[in-house]
Amino acid sequence: MTLQDIRSFAHGEWIGPGAGAREIADAVTGEVFATAGNDALDVAAMRDYARAKGGAALRAMTFHERARMLKALAAHLNEHRDAMYRLSFRTGATLADSKIDIDGGIGTMFVFASKGRREMPDAHVYTDGDVEQLSRSGTFLGQHVHTPLRGVAVHINAFNFPVWGMLEKLAPTLLAGVPAIVKPATATCFLTEHCVRLMIDSGILPDGSVQLVTGGLGNLLDLLDCQDVVSFTGSADTALKLRSSDNILRNSIRFVAEQDSLNASILGPDAAPGTPEFDLFVKEVHREMTAKAGQKCTAIRRILAPDNHVEAAIEAIAARLAKTRIGAPDLETTRMGALVSAAQRHDVLAKAEIIGREAERVHGDPAAFEVDGADAVKGAFVPPMLFYCAAPDKAERVHDTEAFGPVSTVMGYRDLEQAVELANRGGGSLVASVVTGDPAVAREVVLGAGAFHGRLYFNNRHSMAEATGHGSPLPHMVHGGPGRAGGGEELGGIRGVKHYMQRTAIQGSPDILTAVGETWVPGSVEIAEKAHPFTRRFGELAIGETLHTGERVVTMDDIEHFAEFTGDTFYAHMDEDAAARNPFFPGRVAHGYLLLSFAAGLFVEPNEGPVLANTGLDNLRFMKPVQAGSRISVRLTVMKKTPRNEDYGEVRWHVAISDEAGERVAEYELLTMNAF
Repeated sequence: MTLQDIRSFAHGEWIGPGAGAREIADAVTGEVFATAGNDALDVAAMRDYARAKGGAALRAMTFHERARMLKALAAHLNEHRDAMYRLSFRTGATLADSKIDIDGGIGTMFVFASKGRREMPDAHVYTDGDVEQLSRSGTFLGQHVHTPLRGVAVHINAFNFPVWGMLEKLAPTLLAGVPAIVKPATATCFLTEHCVRLMIDSGILPDGSVQLVTGGLGNLLDLLDCQDVVSFTGSADTALKLRSSDNILRNSIRFVAEQDSLNASILGPDAAPGTPEFDLFVKEVHREMTAKAGQKCTAIRRILAPDNHVEAAIEAIAARLAKTRIGAPDLETTRMGALVSAAQRHDVLAKAEIIGREAERVHGDPAAFEVDGADAVKGAFVPPMLFYCAAPDKAERVHDTEAFGPVSTVMGYRDLEQAVELANRGGGSLVASVVTGDPAVAREVVLGAGAFHGRLYFNNRHSMAEATGHGSPLPHMVHGGPGRAGGGEELGGIRGVKHYMQRTAIQGSPDILTAVGETWVPGSVEIAEKAHPFTRRFGELAIGETLHTGERVVTMDDIEHFAEFTGDTFYAHMDEDAAARNPFFPGRVAHGYLLLSFAAGLFVEPNEGPVLANTGLDNLRFMKPVQAGSRISVRLTVMKKTPRNEDYGEVRWHVAISDEAGERVAEYELLTMNAF
């Protein structure tokens, strides 16, 4: 049989295996079918190519342009999922498992593409937080900004998710404007290589933005500096070895780690047998033990149940596990496939033996189980194994030994305080779940266990129809955890993008901050145009373009009419004596929303034009009460512009309402959609 060459993609070329190549076996049959790795790869040239070609091209694009690139890339991969599903069978994954990996990775890329367009500017600088007032009169201000790092992101990924593991790191990296060198685990790199080929062949990515190493990285980590990032997923031992290297430490190179995690799931005290919560708990545990044959960093390793429900929990979980058909992953009847390799099977069995020194195996015998459509000896198969630890307080290994497969341990707790203590014995985890209908239980767990977990997942009868599951990291939410889990953080929406950028404090005048952030800052130069800004199309408007309106007198008749018309007869607007007793008002005052209405009447151009809709109002503040007889005027300024599609874009206007003394009475940001 001719072995398949799994290639690397380096400095624009596909390079085949060479010295140091390793064999790759089919997880189901044990048959060697491919080789990968080449110790002669010029990793220094890859680093330079990423920086000079990929980084420069990505930084030249705006956040929105990069977001559109991600969307196009995700759409392209979405059209080629079937080919990836077929390859994925060789990793031991069922079709359902493959969808978690492949569809999940593509979906993550779609989410980051959407968030990039909705939550980031169509610009090159991302502003972070509000402008800080650093001077009395506002001539000297501060603003935090993020800009892309000038190096390369080195992504070292685990074997269990050859597609999702790559795409969940690539999406925020590319959106940030940083190129990546991807190093997948050798055992499943053939699937990663296929996905990278699809991306490269699409022509969507700029040259140098993504490179692939299907083998060892050589001395690449020794060539990095403070502008580079290493993002690692794998074992704690390997993470420690890599992050402790002299060059990583000496240059303070960012090292993001997602590693071992003994995740717990807690059956709430209220979730007794016979309740929907109990059944939900059993279902969640079963799914997390068997999906991807338990090879998930978020899988449930420790099952915590009230002492009086332990026996029922063991019986129910074991009953579901007994019905789980193990077999060749391409069979429709298979519900759990193989581990990724014979080496992984050996490791899982060894770790299960260690756990067995402190816990009794109550289900699953690795020496006697059935496999459909495959050889249990030649393939990397193991049965789901459920253990019971009768003395979890005294035990050690059940809290620090992770069998990275379909292995989990049940343990009882006497009260919720002990349940939290046991969950925290994992030494820092990616996720813990709690099935409970009692909000007080949820609050106590958050207060007690939040510091030890990157994510806490609560579910019950009210949320279970739409809940995403204990083991599903979502691109919107952070993925990572303290201590044993690595101390790193991925995903989390735009938070994940910031890991590949530098936050810098900018100090200067309002004009400086406006130029840097491409967002008008009050106090900056105002641009006067003869035409009303509402008559100008999106592309014609300039940041800082300003309209100063005439004045309008606020009368007592206006206040009383507004109160009668709207029904807002709050005493501060209607009762002079009561209003005077209020320390915030000098007497009867105009409604705040009356002022907003009058402001709109002052600055709106009523005729049909390029302003299509008012879509929102942000950051409203009422700063000074207005009494009858006061005169108000408005300053309307183009603050920020964000294209939304080919037909229109969003304009953010800064609106300031002042009285006859020139004192600010209210301000807010108005959002409109304007035609191009």
